[in-house]
Amino acid sequence: MSSPKTPGPAKGRARKERLNRDLVLAKALEVVDAEGLNALTMRRLGQELERDPMSLYRYAENRAALLDGVSELVLNQLSIHPEDPDWKTQLRHIAHNLRRLALEHPNVVPLLVTRPLSTPLGLRPLGTLRPLEQILALLIGAGFSAADALHVYRAYYGFLYGHLLNELQEFVVDPEENEVLLRLGLHRLPSKEFPRLRELAPALAEYDGEAELDQGITILLSGLEAQLSRNQESFPA
Repeated sequence: MSSPKTPGPAKGRARKERLNRDLVLAKALEVVDAEGLNALTMRRLGQELERDPMSLYRYAENRAALLDGVSELVLNQLSIHPEDPDWKTQLRHIAHNLRRLALEHPNVVPLLVTRPLSTPLGLRPLGTLRPLEQILALLIGAGFSAADALHVYRAYYGFLYGHLLNELQEFVVDPEENEVLLRLGLHRLPSKEFPRLRELAPALAEYDGEAELDQGITILLSGLEAQLSRNQESFPA
């Protein structure tokens, strides 16, 4: 009589995928996208990955490091080509690319805007510093001095983040506000105190984030081009 076979693993039982940092961060981003930043904890992430939360500390030493990793994961998708001689087209492209990422991951935007403020520049994750390095290279290559390039970067990102927060407020913070409610709200304002807002009600109700961003970038780039021309006239090569 032949000996009974040792039972193997149950059929259909999926083998767990081996963990790595990319997999951990991808799952962390999924949690943030679905439920917001407050939902992301080591315990919750462990549940999503079906792992002991303690095993995740190999890939992120604490929750702060996990949040930094999520920021890097999103910013790594931002396409920047510092060698492009057409710096204005490149800045416009970066702006629209960043807006696309923000709309895909709206819960990450506050993290991108506020978290760097709590960390000294040199201690920030490398992935969050690459856009700064690349845009500085783009602007210096276009003819801006290093100091001027830094000023331009700050103005550029200040505008971008301001626009993104404003656009996300329109569609995320108060998603039930529609054109009719907006117009009715504005028309309740005293006409003598707010004549211009009342007049602009249709334009305010028909907010187009992409067009608004492009118009703002056009204004910004026009000013930067004029500044660069003045600098080159004052200090010819």
